[in-house]
Parts: sequence; C-alpha cells; structure tokens
Amino acid sequence: MHVQIQEFFDFCKENEVEFIDFRFSDIKGTWHHLAYNFQSVDEDMFLNGIPFDASSMKGWQPIEKSDMILKPDLVRYFIDPFTADATAVVFCDIWDIYKNAPYEKCPRSIAKKAMEYLKSSGIGDEVFVGAENEFFIFDSVKIKDAINCQYYEIDSEEGEWNRDKSFESGINIGHRSGTKGGYFPVPPIDTMMDIRAEIVKVLHQVGLETFVVHHEVAQGQGEIGVKFGNLLETADNVQKLKYVVKMVAHLNGKTATFMPKPLFGDNGNGMHTHISIWKNGQNLFAGDGYQNLSQMALNFLGGVLKHARSVAAFSNASTNSFKRLIPGFEAPSILTYSANNRSASVRIPYNSKGKSTRLEFRFPDNSANPYLAFCAILMAGIDGIYKKTDAGKPMDINLFELTLDEIREKGIKQMPHTLRTAIEEMLLDRDYLKEGNVFSEEFIQVYKSFKFETEIWPWEARPHPFEFISTYSC
Repeated sequence: MHVQIQEFFDFCKENEVEFIDFRFSDIKGTWHHLAYNFQSVDEDMFLNGIPFDASSMKGWQPIEKSDMILKPDLVRYFIDPFTADATAVVFCDIWDIYKNAPYEKCPRSIAKKAMEYLKSSGIGDEVFVGAENEFFIFDSVKIKDAINCQYYEIDSEEGEWNRDKSFESGINIGHRSGTKGGYFPVPPIDTMMDIRAEIVKVLHQVGLETFVVHHEVAQGQGEIGVKFGNLLETADNVQKLKYVVKMVAHLNGKTATFMPKPLFGDNGNGMHTHISIWKNGQNLFAGDGYQNLSQMALNFLGGVLKHARSVAAFSNASTNSFKRLIPGFEAPSILTYSANNRSASVRIPYNSKGKSTRLEFRFPDNSANPYLAFCAILMAGIDGIYKKTDAGKPMDINLFELTLDEIREKGIKQMPHTLRTAIEEMLLDRDYLKEGNVFSEEFIQVYKSFKFETEIWPWEARPHPFEFISTYSC
C-alpha cells in the first residue's frame, strides 16, 4: 500500500474512525461533502478517486456530462470535532474524466496550478499567505425575500439597539460597546470571550495554530489569528476556520457569519491577506527599499495595484463586498500603499523586516473563495515582477479624509464600487490571470456567468427599503 495512504489508514484506526468525509469547494467557496463508512473505503478510492455528480454544482458540468471524480489529497486531514461518530475529514480536488486532467473549474486545482506557475517562472519556489478572517457572532438573523417584501433583522446582546429592551429576566445589563466601540473592551462589554476561547480550542483540535484572539471594532465582531502557510495550506485553513467558527456558534445557540457588511454604519468583515515570496529558504520580499522591501516586492505590489480592479472580482466576490469598501470603516478602497497606515489598501506592517517582511492587502473579504482570491493576487503580483511595474510613491496620510475631487486630482485609482464593475474590469483585464493556464478562459467565462446569474442580476432586480425612503413619494 502507498505509504501516505497507509499512514492515513493507521491514523483512522488509532482514532477509531467510523466514517470518512470527503470535502471539496465549489466556485463560490462553499464546502460540500460526501461520506463513506470506513469499512467500505479502500486504497483504490485514494488512487483512482470517487465518482460524483458534478452537474449538481452551479457552474460546473451539464447534465449530459455530469460525471466527475473526487481525488482525495491526504494533507491536513482531521477528526471532525462535531460529529456524533468519529469522522475523518479529507480535502479533495476534482478530476476531469473527459480531459483526463485536473478540473479547470476546481478552485483547489487552480491554486495548485498557481503555485506550480510560480515555481516554473523561476521567480520563487514558495508563496506564503497569511489571512485575517473577521467574523460576527449574532443571537439571531431573520430574512425574508418575497415579491412584496425585502427584509432582514439581526439581533445581538451586544447591539446598542438593545439598550432599552425589556428582557424576560427583567434585567438589561446595560454594558454595550456601541457602534465602532468594540476594540478590546473587557467583559462584561465583551460578551464573546468564552465562545472565542472555545473556538480556539477546537481550531487546535483540527490542526490550526492560532495566536492573537480578540473582539473586533464592530458590535458582535471577533477575530482569531491563524498562523500563515503556503497558498494552498492557508486556503485550506480558511475553510477549516469558517467551519469551526460557524459550528461552535451554532452549538452555543448563536449564529456566525463572515459576511462583509451585515451591519449598516458599523465596521465590516475583512480578510486582510499577507503575502511574501520565498526561494531557497530566503524571503525575496526583504530588501533595503521602502520599509525594508526589496525591488521585487515593490514590483509585485505594483502589479497588484495595476490589476486590483480586476482582482476584485475574486477578492471581493459578492454584491455585499462593496458596502464594506467605503471610507471611514477601516476598509480602504483607495489603491495606494503605506507603512502602518490602515487607510491604505496595501499596508506594510510595523514588524515587517527580515523573514517577516510582507505585504498586507486590506481590501479582500471573506465572501471570496480563498483559493481564487489568493491566486488572483499572486498572478497580478507575478505580472508586476515580470514587467517591473512601478508601485508609485507611498501615501502616509489619512486617506479617508480625502474628498472624491482630491482623489481624482491626485490620479489615484479606487476599487470598483459594485460587483458588476469588478467582473467587467476582470473581463477587460484578464490576460495576467491566464498565464500558465492558471485561470482558463473557460473558467473565467463560467465565473462571470455564475456571478451575474446568482448574485448581480437578482440583487439589481430587487427594490431596497432605502429606495422607498428616497423614491416612494417622488
């Protein structure tokens, strides 16, 4: 038996595993799974894969060519901490039986192609990515989408809207942070300390290494730092993190979301993305330029800034994304860079030197498929390295204070304002994505159609409550 497969089987026997859960990510980034009883699993399933119906996944196969293969990848497997019976979770890629090749619409396979493209380019042999995934934990969410009603209502015990609420206990504790007041207050204002601690413990069980754990700026918002890894590892870990956060909240009678902007007027959820390229164990982004950056790092940065409006189609992948990207909520939309400056869309962190030298891209959010978002940033950066793209000069001022006229006068580009614009920008500027056949033309067209059909057109067709305020009496 293959050594890696034998090691996995030994792991299962040691943990008395009863089921194997095979998981894969669709175009949107949603995790899907199918399970087998451990007794029915053999070496052949790992060598030759598992057939499944790919026509049931939006944007994948037509019904007449529905069969595809799940190819288990025996890295980062773990025991699911939430199942009643011992279950081992295994990441899978998709194999195209018609082309006898990795499926070009499989996000995880695209990530592997991007990493291989970096190696084949000779630029570097490894790309390290660190993701900061912010999230909300609410007490409830109610949603209605009908012909005569568009409605949602969120509730949280931390919400300032509950200051005058009468609770069943008869006690309103009164300790609430208020809008933008959630950064680091101790309990009882911070009601989430214990649930975050529980999340951290479970994250360690599934193989993630964490560091900082804290309440974030908004009401009901938190963040748990997870150690960086290579591009594929970090994307895999984002999927693990989202699963654990949602499940721990669920089992505590609450609901968690990574939605970019669920609360009007308060901060949203970002996925700040830290990147560096390495070769032969050396960080190629470390140098003697601005804030200890190398010329390669600055060219990488120039490439991302040049293509950022196109990258946004993958890094800010929902209509809700662009409600976060407005000034004043630590979600920069102005395409420039600076050291330590959280109003710039790209930041060089304070401790960025030597091995820790990196670029922090602050515009991505959690509605992105992490595999696709990290790949798009990497491909834009590689293009910048090849073409020696100038990143321009840093801007160390508070960019949130600039007026729109001042932004235009300075010639600074901004992120798109809608998902439609981001997709259209990507279609106009997509050649860098197709280098090395990392993103195929077929996938790009499928992605465009997927976003228009599932998000853009449905969202554009629905009246919004604010439109009744602004337009009903016209």
